[in-house]
Amino acid sequence: MLIDAGLRLLDEVGLDGLTVRRLATELGVQSPALYWHIRTKQELLDGMANAIILRAGMGPPRDDESWQEWLARRARAYRKSLLASRDGARVVSSAVRGGDSTRHFEEELAAMVARGFTPLQALRTITALSHYITGQVLQEQAVVRGERPDLSELPTLAAAVRAGSPMGDDMFEYGLAILITGTEVSLGTPEGYKLAP
Repeated sequence: MLIDAGLRLLDEVGLDGLTVRRLATELGVQSPALYWHIRTKQELLDGMANAIILRAGMGPPRDDESWQEWLARRARAYRKSLLASRDGARVVSSAVRGGDSTRHFEEELAAMVARGFTPLQALRTITALSHYITGQVLQEQAVVRGERPDLSELPTLAAAVRAGSPMGDDMFEYGLAILITGTEVSLGTPEGYKLAP
């Protein structure tokens, strides 16, 4: 109930406007009453982040699903969940992971190991994908103000922008395909791809 109320208030006022005091007012109680349930605003944010992550539907691949299909489905669901809450990516990126999401994460890693990943490859793959998604959504949720830059003297950039947006679904799918394809390549070596020193 407290986390749900926090998420509703987040949608109304954004992360910068979210305070324990404001949440208490929303719930019709005094601020000290909330401290029986949460000690700090960070604990509230950690719980909200856990809820955002869990509503994406964590868990291992289905029996009929390749790891590639599963990663793509998982990535799309995670992005959708972040976008469903105002400042969702900021909440998740500033939170300490724990609780149910960590247990589900262990199940996912174990399933990837069963499909041929080493534990390290599994961890790095999901972490890289999660960082990509969170960064993408941070950009999508950022409020952009001001005039568009003059691209008249930047013909290559202008052509690229005319051809497609660097944000949104198409950009997300492009990056997702690159990450999954790169993961397929990296599985060819025990340590994965390494940059030259």
